[in-house]
Amino acid sequence: MKKINKKLPDKPGIYIFKGKSENILYIGRATSILDRLKSYFRNDLIHARGSRLVDMVTKAINIEYKETDSVLEAIILEANEIRKHQPYYNTAEKDNKSYNYAVITHEEFPRVIISRERALDTQDFKIKYKFGPYPHGSLLKDALKIIRKIFPFRDAKANLKYQESFYKSIGLSPDNISKQEYEKTVRNLVLFFEGKKKKLIKILEKEMDTYAETQEFEKARKVRNTLYALQHIQDVSLIKKENLNIGSGYRIEAYDIAHFSGKDVVGVMTAVVDGTVDKSQYKKFKISKEANDDTAALKEVLTRRFNHTEWKLPDLIVIDGGMGQWNAARSIIKDIPTVAVVKGEDHKPSYFLGDENLVNTHKMPILLANSESHRFAINYHKLRRKKSFLGRVAKKNRAW
Repeated sequence: MKKINKKLPDKPGIYIFKGKSENILYIGRATSILDRLKSYFRNDLIHARGSRLVDMVTKAINIEYKETDSVLEAIILEANEIRKHQPYYNTAEKDNKSYNYAVITHEEFPRVIISRERALDTQDFKIKYKFGPYPHGSLLKDALKIIRKIFPFRDAKANLKYQESFYKSIGLSPDNISKQEYEKTVRNLVLFFEGKKKKLIKILEKEMDTYAETQEFEKARKVRNTLYALQHIQDVSLIKKENLNIGSGYRIEAYDIAHFSGKDVVGVMTAVVDGTVDKSQYKKFKISKEANDDTAALKEVLTRRFNHTEWKLPDLIVIDGGMGQWNAARSIIKDIPTVAVVKGEDHKPSYFLGDENLVNTHKMPILLANSESHRFAINYHKLRRKKSFLGRVAKKNRAW
């Protein structure tokens, strides 16, 4: 690790904020260490990242960083360091059970599966290796897509023959290899997830040389290709997603609640960035209490959402509802402007509550975000109702 100085690298990696007695306060990752660390010392930090990170920065005495060869490796290193040090500002007010983990199963031909911490104990597979925590589930999925191109592995649906056959045909799942050969793939995955790329490269180079000496040229060629992919990781998709998560585009988040007479209550969040919907940022929330109380459900959703300090903060929040919902939202959110879209009897927008200038400036994206949140909430609620109905039917059939 290096202490911060004027010559920060414009490269991917992780950074560590430290307080008194070298106590680690926060660990983050960046596509560009230079740009990310600069962002912590802008005047609008409280608006861009929230009051908790402002509090962290004021307590920080020193910052260290470590470069990586790719954004993919920065994501893995960040998870490993968070697990090792458990920094307060990474974990405070978080439900650790909501974190994502990459799991390698304990079976003859192991699978690589993404699972939340809360679900690990209820899965129908045994765990051999577990890597994480990864705060962003969608980012982990994209990372695994890249890793799978380097080390083809079996995934969660590998036991479905048609699924496995398809992935074999496109080179993303092992095809016609022995258990011993696949064990090498698992070894490679473990080393990569542990952040031991240099060690992994040495092992692969030795294997390639051995195959060449024994004139197993096809195997040597495959290892050579793996080495090249490992040393030239193509992670443009991760860079794009990373920039989207932390970029300076104007971000509107909209929220809505859906239920049927207080049953199967759900909430959702949608996002519109610079006037364009970004469905990769949409979130679903299953409400903990079954009750016909939209304001209580909204408060729960907003509280849970803003406990995720690793998510980029919005510039504007849009609520579906009237004065009750608007006041409920403002009781939770103090530092971000909030607008409510009030509907008429035909459930079409009638008027707005909130800053008139903001509404006039961003009227179309506000309405777009609100429309998307309503659509998304209804669809999620229908899905929950269907699952509940099927559960009741199954329970009744068992009783018979």
